[in-house]
Amino acid sequence: MNPADVVLNGSLLLAMPVAALAGLASFLSPCVLPLVPGYLGYVSGSANTRSRMVLGSLLFVLGFTAVFISFGAVFGGLGSLVYKSGQAIIQPILGALVIVLGLVMLGRFEWLQRTIKLSYKPEYGLVGAPLLGIVFGLGWTPCIGPTFAAVLAMASQTGNPARGTVLAICYALGLGAPFIALAFGFNWATNSVSWVKRHIRQINIVGASLLILLGLAMVTGVWNLIVTSLQEAIVGYLPAL
Repeated sequence: MNPADVVLNGSLLLAMPVAALAGLASFLSPCVLPLVPGYLGYVSGSANTRSRMVLGSLLFVLGFTAVFISFGAVFGGLGSLVYKSGQAIIQPILGALVIVLGLVMLGRFEWLQRTIKLSYKPEYGLVGAPLLGIVFGLGWTPCIGPTFAAVLAMASQTGNPARGTVLAICYALGLGAPFIALAFGFNWATNSVSWVKRHIRQINIVGASLLILLGLAMVTGVWNLIVTSLQEAIVGYLPAL
């Protein structure tokens, strides 16, 4: 498949910013944000210099990005099998699931908020940074579970492993970019985190509301209408060959 065909797709272009925002929402969740200093200190090791912190954060982000990419490709591939025979049935079901995930972010369904964390602790410092990222990607379900599950639902709708991979990368960028910005020591990043901590409940309500709206769009078919309109606009702007 031509790489341009992967990106120039209405559903994908619409879903990419949603996936990135979902990743950012995961970073801003109450069970990730307070632990960020600990993560950065762990991955940089005993020589806690800025260069090591930046390198450690990059390795950490690459670790969980690899996990997300594998899931995105798998769900994109599964979508190509399922949607051919039952899109009209599957999409509303996935939409309903996304609505439930939004309610979970609001604090509903407490049994779905149970912490599931891997007990494995990788080596301290740069060597263990990517392994810590993998453990984080696999095991930190209360924080990344609802939003990433919504991204996987969108990935399955693409019906293509490559497009599912693109969405997973967008999600990883949304989650990982703040880690890297803080490791660089950017003042704007530090100030932003301080502001977020003061308004974390309101921000999570906004994130949950966006998930619920996305689910409603999938259930009602509005998502398909928007995708179709966007696809027609893309085709209209493509030069004739």
